[in-house]
Amino acid sequence: MTQVRGVALGPGQGQPLLGGGMDATIKVTMSHPAFASMFELRVPPGFDVGAHVHGQGEEVFYVVRGQLDVLAFEPRDRSATDWHTWESAAGERFLRGGPGAFLYVPPGVPHAFGNPTDAETVVFFQSSVPGGHENYFRELADLLARTHGRPPEAEAIELRRRYQIEQITGVRLGH
Repeated sequence: MTQVRGVALGPGQGQPLLGGGMDATIKVTMSHPAFASMFELRVPPGFDVGAHVHGQGEEVFYVVRGQLDVLAFEPRDRSATDWHTWESAAGERFLRGGPGAFLYVPPGVPHAFGNPTDAETVVFFQSSVPGGHENYFRELADLLARTHGRPPEAEAIELRRRYQIEQITGVRLGH
């Protein structure tokens, strides 16, 4: 009989995962068994993940150090190419938050985050997206390495489709 155990990691410990424009350290995977994958993200200056939607799963972001622009709502109009200009029917706009800023994203809700500063931002990130978000990050890192950071759009779209991600606005890897 296998005994289930917890996970205790010191600073910098975990499985390093590089790619997609960010450095990530996997702290816990959904195969642990855990209800979610958990990461420490190091978001470089100018990085913007772009607005996107996950068909299933929830995500949580908590800013540990630095600043992050975040949003999690359905905009009145998805056609604007910069999510910073989006507004919800209730008048919500993106939030710029520092240490302690929190973002919860339910399934099916458009969301985005970006680092608007010239310094790295550190975020605790948790995702219950099916398939384990660490697997998406690994495949994305492989794709970026293989294509020298310029993946063909069709390959990027296919990767996102497999993980039920609909990209709405563009990704920016940094300043």
